[in-house]
Amino acid sequence: MVRRYLQFVKPYTKQVILTLIIGILKFGIPLLIPLLVAYTIDDVIMAQDLTNSEKLNKLISVMIIFFVIFAIVRPPVEYARQYIAQWTSNKILYDIRQSLYSHLQKLSAKYYANNKVGEIISRVINDVEQTKNFIITGLMNIWLDLATILIALTIMFTMNIKLTLISMIIFPFYIFGVWYFFSRLRALTRSRSQAVAELQGFLHERISGINVIRSFAVENHEQVRFDKVNDNFLTKATNHAKWTAYSFMVVNTITDIGPLLVIGFGAWQVVSGDLTVGVLAAFIAYLDRLYGPLRRLVSSSTTLTQSIASMDRVFQLVDVEYDIENKKDAYDIQNVTGEISFNNVSFKYNEYAEEVLSDVNLNIEDGETVAFVGMSGGGKSSLVSLIPRFYDVTQGSVQIDGQDIRDITLHSLRDNIGMVMQDNVLFSDTIKNNILLAKPDATDDEVYEAARNANAEEFILELENGYDTEVGERGVKLSGGQKQRIAIARVFLKNPPILILDEATSALDLESEAIIQETIRKVSKDRTTIIVAHRLSTITHADKIVVIEHGQVVEVGTHQELLESDGAYYRLFSIQDV
Repeated sequence: MVRRYLQFVKPYTKQVILTLIIGILKFGIPLLIPLLVAYTIDDVIMAQDLTNSEKLNKLISVMIIFFVIFAIVRPPVEYARQYIAQWTSNKILYDIRQSLYSHLQKLSAKYYANNKVGEIISRVINDVEQTKNFIITGLMNIWLDLATILIALTIMFTMNIKLTLISMIIFPFYIFGVWYFFSRLRALTRSRSQAVAELQGFLHERISGINVIRSFAVENHEQVRFDKVNDNFLTKATNHAKWTAYSFMVVNTITDIGPLLVIGFGAWQVVSGDLTVGVLAAFIAYLDRLYGPLRRLVSSSTTLTQSIASMDRVFQLVDVEYDIENKKDAYDIQNVTGEISFNNVSFKYNEYAEEVLSDVNLNIEDGETVAFVGMSGGGKSSLVSLIPRFYDVTQGSVQIDGQDIRDITLHSLRDNIGMVMQDNVLFSDTIKNNILLAKPDATDDEVYEAARNANAEEFILELENGYDTEVGERGVKLSGGQKQRIAIARVFLKNPPILILDEATSALDLESEAIIQETIRKVSKDRTTIIVAHRLSTITHADKIVVIEHGQVVEVGTHQELLESDGAYYRLFSIQDV
């Protein structure tokens, strides 16, 4: 998993190495301070062979040197290290999110039907952000802390070998403590991250459906359900915090004992005349440079457990396989006329589910307007979802112009299909940009013409900012009929040879429906059009009406032919009393 993550880091190897080099310089400069302490005490203050004037001159000279180092040299080093480290880590996260977004666009409708949007967002935003600590901490800070420890130990060995060895007595206990707690914190961190994702998923769904909650006056009930999800996160977070506290308690205790041993042994050496006061003072100062990084390594190990747990969740998403993808030899379909054939088509949503469609055979001529009707749950929407390959058939084949759609590239297939759904999604953007979604490189005049053809321009121009009006999330600022006309304007702009209208007017009032019906008749002209409808009065003009019951085609004919046959269509028509 870490090796996989490092593939995203690999393009920035030079920046990481440069950060380490600058970081060693940054952390190395403060290591001069204890040497200054030793020099000042032993060679200036305690020097018996120097006059006060000579001591003062030596002190001023060394202080000027150190002032230049710390006031002039170190600041740009600090800036460069911080900037390059943050730029590199943010650029790596940018690449990961780019890759994830590309991956998400290729996942099938089945994946999104089985997973909460909030949890997916949590992985792309929260978990990817958590992995940043692996870069900053795991690839940079840990090595800098280790380098600081090695440099400090090297200097300390040159000063006094025995005292250095005494300061290292705690190392085995420290290493065992880090290993023990690191292994346990990883599982707890993964569990906490999952609890965060579940909380975010719950919130995303409830906020999106807040009006439903209010309409049923179930705020108190939903508050109880939220409390359960929130309490689950609290429990996981508390367990994680408890073990984190244990790790800091143990390691800090170990690193606090080290200085006591060094001070006691060092003082005994000074009393014995084997060590100068300046060296002991410098040595004690170096203890902070030695044990400080050790304490940070514990914090780093905790941070790394969070990053690695987040990596797990990110790569779980990356590893989701595509249900729908191009064949190796897939080709772009050209000059589509719009003939569609369903040949012995059977379909079910997953391996263990019941069949939704069973042995469907149907031919739609190019330029025909064909309506699919039937009771809810009969398989109408499932059948049309096979045409753009939102799902693949379980058996049989779907053909366009005599070509199996599985042999065609997904982009060219869907580029020749326009869809208007019952609940069309408008993005939180301007009306113009929402129409441009169908053809991003279209000119303003093309957008305006598409809106006119969709009977949308009149209401658009009445809005305060016209085409530049922000529609709000999911088009909340527009009525249902207005949203549908924007969706149909997209189809006019795209101008595809095949049009699918899935319950495009079922949620509209009669006035809006009349406008949309007029618009649909206009957009259906000279193109193959498939209409899924509940209101039979809206499809009496269709060239062919297909009645689907229990996943099978039971009747096909014109409105008049089906009424005269006195079958399933006649019964549906009679029920609606039209």
